[in-house]
Amino acid sequence: MRDGAHVTRTFRGVMALFSPLTRRWGRLDVSGLEHLPAEGPVLLAGNHDSWLDPVAIGTAAVRRRQIQALAKSSLWKYRLVANVLDNMGQIPIKRGKGDAGALDRAIAELRDGACIGIFPEGTRSRGRELRARSGFGRIARAVPEAEIVCCTVVGTVDLVRFPTRPRIRVRFFRPAKGGLGEGESDAELGARLLAEIRAAAPVTAHGRRPAVPTG
Repeated sequence: MRDGAHVTRTFRGVMALFSPLTRRWGRLDVSGLEHLPAEGPVLLAGNHDSWLDPVAIGTAAVRRRQIQALAKSSLWKYRLVANVLDNMGQIPIKRGKGDAGALDRAIAELRDGACIGIFPEGTRSRGRELRARSGFGRIARAVPEAEIVCCTVVGTVDLVRFPTRPRIRVRFFRPAKGGLGEGESDAELGARLLAEIRAAAPVTAHGRRPAVPTG
């Protein structure tokens, strides 16, 4: 099993590159980091409203843990970007196609002691309420020894609303009812975790201007 505390140079470098945006301009505030184990297999679930969420979460965790996230495979079409993502340990997944290969790789990495990050919704919310997909539960069932941790990130949608200065908050916490319960299906686990996450971080539209509520 790998040393969970090991963070690759590329991962540190990318998080440092975005640090002026997230830590300084975004006034990043991190809480609950003690709930993220420093070693051993960890399955991390978070909300996804902005394309900068993975960066904010990675920056929040980098001093303790490297997060290997499942990311849309289209990002790998650019060679330079693909090399960086590969060196960061990120895992390409074909969204909406039941990519068993990506899930199998995530399971293998998790068994080897990695921290695997997944957005249960599978994509950015774009202001919509989305259902949780079953992939998170499938991975949790395959590696029952993995620690389940939830994460909320808010404020990233405001990064594009210059000159308004954002305030990014990332919070790590353990789910109230723990990991996969007896008799609980993969889909039910994902839905339960997503509901708990969204109770603390409601869906927020990303864009230059805040969405105007309707109804």
